[in-house]
Amino acid sequence: MKNKKIIISFIVLVIAIFLIGYFSIRYVKEKKSKEEISEYTPQEEISEEQARETIVTLYFLDSESNTLKPEARLVSVKDVITSPYNTIIELLINGPKNEKLKKLIPDNTQLLNTSLEKECLTVDFSNELLNYNKNNQNEKENMVKSIVNTLTELTEVNKVKILINGQVNEEFKDEYVRK
Repeated sequence: MKNKKIIISFIVLVIAIFLIGYFSIRYVKEKKSKEEISEYTPQEEISEEQARETIVTLYFLDSESNTLKPEARLVSVKDVITSPYNTIIELLINGPKNEKLKKLIPDNTQLLNTSLEKECLTVDFSNELLNYNKNNQNEKENMVKSIVNTLTELTEVNKVKILINGQVNEEFKDEYVRK
């Protein structure tokens, strides 16, 4: 008789623990779903001009560490949609906004043309691209890496081919500029 009371008490205790656990989990789920439904209110409104901008990543030389560092830049979505490669390369040519970063593309370099074939972007520059310091091999490598790393941030670009005035140049062979 005493054993029956202990067994019944134990069963009642297990059922009570089960019910408490069940209703606790249900309460937490309901509370969580109510929180998800509540509307998000931004701390400040996004202007129409800001909504029309996107972030691109450009690579420049860090003057302290002599390594390439990314610089995020806000650009007009309209520019990126109409001519993404030209827009991004022009930003590289113009140089960084951060004073600790160094421009790698020589002054007066002009972008002549860009074209995408499969996943290879061909970029045609003017002769001024060859005006880098030829005594410093790292300068050329960093310039090429800056161009390649920046352009391969775009999902459709996996390789970059550099031309000078529409011609393949010995200094910028295809195998040199692959990511």
